[in-house]
Amino acid sequence: MDSSTVSLLVADVILLIHVLFVIFVVFGLLIIFVGNALAWSWVRNPWFRLMHLLAIAVVVVQSWLNIICPLTVIEMDLRTRAGDTTYSASFVSHWLEVILYYQAPPWVFVVCYTAFGAIVVAGWFWVRPHRFTKLKNGSR
Repeated sequence: MDSSTVSLLVADVILLIHVLFVIFVVFGLLIIFVGNALAWSWVRNPWFRLMHLLAIAVVVVQSWLNIICPLTVIEMDLRTRAGDTTYSASFVSHWLEVILYYQAPPWVFVVCYTAFGAIVVAGWFWVRPHRFTKLKNGSR
């Protein structure tokens, strides 16, 4: 396999990780609310909830600081090295444009990320996670 093929393969893996991250953030919130309505106790797992909260916090802080997601930067670098085409904006704005033909200035995405983050924080209080507990002898 030549270096271009390897670069494209790794870029595709990073793209997949990025998509899974977005799915986790977006659908994680939906699952928390639906799970609460259906009395699924696992949606109150404190580790799941903390990871979800931290995931959206990273997105919000990056948008406030006008930082392009590192996954996007790495993916685009690999695609450039392989001579492939890249996109010029952020991962989310690119795919929103491609999928929905939606174009907006960057501040719109900052507001959307911040609003979504606020909903996640509100969800933390509305659907309270269980307390963190210490493990005893390898079990809970």
